[in-house]
Amino acid sequence: MIQIPLVDLKAAHEEVADEVRAGFDRVLANTAFVGGDEVRRFEREYAEFGRVAHVVGVANGTDAVELALRASGVGVGDEVVVPANTFIATVGAVARIGARPVLADCLPGTHLLDPQAALAAVGPATRAVVPVHLYGQMAEVDVLKAQLPDRVRVVEDAAQCQGASADGRTPGSGGIAATSFYPGKNLGAYGDAGAVLTDDEERAELVRATANHGGVAKYRHDVPGFNSRLDGLQAVVLRAKLKRLAAGNEARRTAAARYDALLADLVAAGRVVLPETAPGNVHVWHLYVVQIAGADRDDTVGKLNAEGIGAGVHYPAPVHLTPAYRELGYARGDFPHAERAADRILSLPLHPHLTADQQQRVVDTLAHALRG
Repeated sequence: MIQIPLVDLKAAHEEVADEVRAGFDRVLANTAFVGGDEVRRFEREYAEFGRVAHVVGVANGTDAVELALRASGVGVGDEVVVPANTFIATVGAVARIGARPVLADCLPGTHLLDPQAALAAVGPATRAVVPVHLYGQMAEVDVLKAQLPDRVRVVEDAAQCQGASADGRTPGSGGIAATSFYPGKNLGAYGDAGAVLTDDEERAELVRATANHGGVAKYRHDVPGFNSRLDGLQAVVLRAKLKRLAAGNEARRTAAARYDALLADLVAAGRVVLPETAPGNVHVWHLYVVQIAGADRDDTVGKLNAEGIGAGVHYPAPVHLTPAYRELGYARGDFPHAERAADRILSLPLHPHLTADQQQRVVDTLAHALRG
């Protein structure tokens, strides 16, 4: 059986293999394993791509969120508002600081953080709000900034939206954002990697110091810190893939539009709900997430997987319904939009190398699964 993967990492590697091999040889020859020229060049190149003044490469996306929060003044005992429907790392980064995550519901159409729900969750101890740019499009950052008290910072979780924009604004521009280069991202490394993006020089330098044991020079420790640095080998991979990111995002948009057309009959029959793009957003389609109506979602995923279709669920349980965060004190029913989405969402294969024939097979298999 020919498989159609959710993400085709093999094809992505083959596209850059020669360039990566040559870059690895450079790093090995110079023994620049941590930091070095490749990292500095990637930081400059990604800053230019993302239209921000500063990029600081770090070890992974979770550290990037934590570092951005710390650089924004979040500390022990503070509260941070986060979406109920996010990957657990967003909440984990808050908890690791010693701050308390406060959850807010999502919008029913886009599944992005509901800005009014987030504003309602702000209390006297709130120090930051973390809108998650979910599935490849940006949350309503400007709405939050316009209405939050001055003491509350916006720290964007941009792990899923490399290359996205909203009304011309990019993640981190005019503020601070964290991103992940986990292998399956639109811009993926060959292991864990991440970055903090900002126009704020002071916060950029604080992130750089904190991620380097508290200082920018050897044996100089100006602030409490820890170790979260981008490796030179990963920077080689990211530089090679960055050159192809804009074209890859465009291929994703083409594939998403094709899915919209191919799924029209299932939509008309009330079996599938298509993903929505918020006005003003340029979507980069990290994931193509539909909702299944009138059928068991998990059973549908199982049928697709049995036929070689790499469907998945992002994410099967909201944060408040995971055992790790029961202690937050929420219960089922507290975030109805996030809970309803978790029961219905299904991610279909989407990547720059996906063909029209493969998409047709995905949709045909989905239609058969829903009829069964």
